[in-house]
Amino acid sequence: MAMHPSLVPVAGLIGRWRGPGHGEYPTVAPFEYTEELTFTDVGKPFLVYLQRTWSPQGGPMHTETGYLRVSGEGDVEFILAQPTGQTELAEGPLVTEPGGFSAQLHSRMVNAASAKTVEATIRRLRLAGDRLTTSFAMAAVGTPMTHHLSSTLHRVE
Repeated sequence: MAMHPSLVPVAGLIGRWRGPGHGEYPTVAPFEYTEELTFTDVGKPFLVYLQRTWSPQGGPMHTETGYLRVSGEGDVEFILAQPTGQTELAEGPLVTEPGGFSAQLHSRMVNAASAKTVEATIRRLRLAGDRLTTSFAMAAVGTPMTHHLSSTLHRVE
């Protein structure tokens, strides 16, 4: 199966990534977690995405799933669904760098009626060889845009 040509700039993401993360937000106590991301090529113009996190004791924390696309204009589009009731369309420019890329993605959100309200998010991804760093900020539950999560992941497959 040949990779869709639009995905060549993000081909380095394909595989499974794992590593430590740290979270904080004004409404919660700081916390540590383990994060795993999987990006799968299915021969279409998108990568399938799955994210899972665990507490230091091994208990499940968060998960989300979706698709990563690269537009003809060189922008990244991340379409995500979360079991907490949010859907997110995060978009931003893809910046090619030696051994990888970086992207800062700003979202449009849709919240289920029963979900906590998340107004907006900013996701940052940076791939440098076999190291993927992420950060996540959000404006939610009456708090303006504030840093929430960061992780440093390494390729495991």
